[in-house]
Amino acid sequence: MAHSGKIKSYDNNKGSGMITPEKGGDALPFNKADLQQEGQEPKADQRYSYETKQVDGGKSHATNLQMEQGQKDSESKQQG
Repeated sequence: MAHSGKIKSYDNNKGSGMITPEKGGDALPFNKADLQQEGQEPKADQRYSYETKQVDGGKSHATNLQMEQGQKDSESKQQG
């Protein structure tokens, strides 16, 4: 099941970050390998859809992060 959330933080040097679920709850960690758009650095407050998986004895982790369509459109306009 896909969820939505906003990027809370991302450290490009470490290749990891946190995403805050829109429906509330604790921020979930994710790694660069969990991003669907390779080479794209997530920025704070960008909306992403994601799935969760259980790791490290049952802790939730965000995976398959994908920038939501409206975000992609505004990103290309800002870069252009």
